[in-house]
Parts: sequence; structure tokens; C-alpha cells
Amino acid sequence: MAKKIIAVVGATGSQGGGLARAILADGDGEFALRAITRRPDSERARALASLGAEVVQADLDDLASVERAFVGAWGSYCVTNFWEHFSVEKEMTQARTMAEAAGAAGVRHAIWSTFEDTRDYVALDDDRMPTLQGKYKVPHFDGKAEANRYFLESGVSTTFLYTSGYFENFIGFGWGPQKGEDGQLTIVFPMDEEKLPLIAAGDIGRCAYGIFQRSEAYAGKTVGVAGEHLTGSEIASALTRALGKPISYTAVPPDVYRGFDFPGADDVGNMFQFWRDFPEVYCGHRSVDESRRLNPDLMTLEAWLAENAGRIPVPD
Repeated sequence: MAKKIIAVVGATGSQGGGLARAILADGDGEFALRAITRRPDSERARALASLGAEVVQADLDDLASVERAFVGAWGSYCVTNFWEHFSVEKEMTQARTMAEAAGAAGVRHAIWSTFEDTRDYVALDDDRMPTLQGKYKVPHFDGKAEANRYFLESGVSTTFLYTSGYFENFIGFGWGPQKGEDGQLTIVFPMDEEKLPLIAAGDIGRCAYGIFQRSEAYAGKTVGVAGEHLTGSEIASALTRALGKPISYTAVPPDVYRGFDFPGADDVGNMFQFWRDFPEVYCGHRSVDESRRLNPDLMTLEAWLAENAGRIPVPD
């Protein structure tokens, strides 16, 4: 019997890459990988092809190319990358492209990587948190949530997947240790002592594979995944053990974090404030136990650090 094709958008990236590897590793499973990428000649795309993946070129800004890429697919994994362009409108257009292409291709089960709409909890006129771009509280959350409707309108049975902060953010997104004014190493979040749901990026894809394997149970539902829920102090302790250097946790007000000098600091600062102020929502939507049922090899931060601590930049 022919295997069911899962078309994975962003198959050379973080989330899609985890799903791609999970499909390829399950040689006796019921699914085959169609890796969707803008650059099929890239090193990562060629590596997937060498492992048996069908690699197909498509660009989320080109509806026709995505429609062609989804033809014949049983499932599709749909994800966008806000941080490439910082445009909510572009992200929503790309989501609509994937939803419409999935509908046109007759995809049976889509997974859409999305988030909560923070405006459901903090109204635009609520001055506890600044409104950004005139319409959003956390743009990279709210746009994805608003785009959910495209999948609902597509007629495709869809699982809405809430993800968590990546462990990999300690490597390349500014979450790693910094030198404080006293010269000591610290990590800085505007979280007080509330918990952060975190996950290895690849585990998001592996959890998605578990959802596809249980399609009837998860189609039409919203699922949140996390590897652990940890406080800033617990993260600092784990980093101290893994890096062999004392690292503390510094809690700062969200306004301070929003003022940091990096692109999107206001968006990220608002995101942390949402996490801090609504832990029962954000943590409550992300079950570690359910994530582990979907992916029995789910990594803790300690396990991830055992493999990746050397990749974390540490100031001298």
C-alpha cells in the first residue's frame, strides 16, 4: 500500500525539520515525506533528499507553487516565520495561501503552527501593555491566531498547534547568559518567578508526527506542546550545571525589556508580559504530559543542554 504523503512546509527549518526527521526515521511507518522548501538545492534540502525525502520547491508568497506542492498530499504541516520580515500582514497572507492550497489539493489533515490571540486577554485599550502597529498586543501571536480562520474556512480538518519558546533561543535569540553590571553572568527575562513553557524546536515536529499518527483523535482540536515549564531561576541553575559557570537570573520589568536594543524587542517584551501575567492560560494550554504521549523522546532542558551546551555563546 502506498504511503500517505505529508507535505512539510519549512522542512529545512526548526519545526518542520523535526517533523521531517521523524517521518524519515520511521521507515516502517505509514507516512512519506514531501519536504517543501524555497531552496531545494540547499545543503539541508539535499541532505533530506539523500535520506529518501521527496524535495519540492515552493514559496509561501506564490500561491500556485504551494498548490502544486500540496497536490497528492494526505497531510500538510503549515508554519510561518514572522522573524524573517516582522510583518503580520505578510504572515497572515502566507497562512491563507497554505490553507487555500490545502483545501484545493484535498489535504485530509493539516497542522497549523499558531498561538493564542493575546487580545482576548488584554484589550487594545488596556494600557498595562502597549498596543503595537495599531492593532496588536503581541504581533507574532495575534496574527497567527487571526489566521486560524483561513484553515477553518478551507474545509480541511486542522489541528491548531500551540508551540512554546525554543531551547535553541539560548543559542541564537538573545536568551543566553550576559554579563551584568557587576561582571557576573546572568539571564534576563521580565517574568518574575512565573514559569516558562519551553521545548526543543525539533520536538515540536516530533509531537506533530504523533498528532498525524493519531489523526482521528486530534483533527479539529487545539493542542499545546512543551518540554518543561521552568522559572527563570530553574533555567539559570540548569545553565550553571551545564556550562560550569555560575549564572544567575535577573527579573526586569517588561518596560525595561521592551527598551532593549534588538529588532522586535517591543513584541518580545509584550510576549513575556503575556506569559507572566497569564500563566494559567499560557502554561495551561501546554501540557508536558500530553507532549510526552505524542513524543516519548521529549527532551528536558537538562537533556537538551547535555547535547547543546557548547553551542551557547558565553561572554568571557
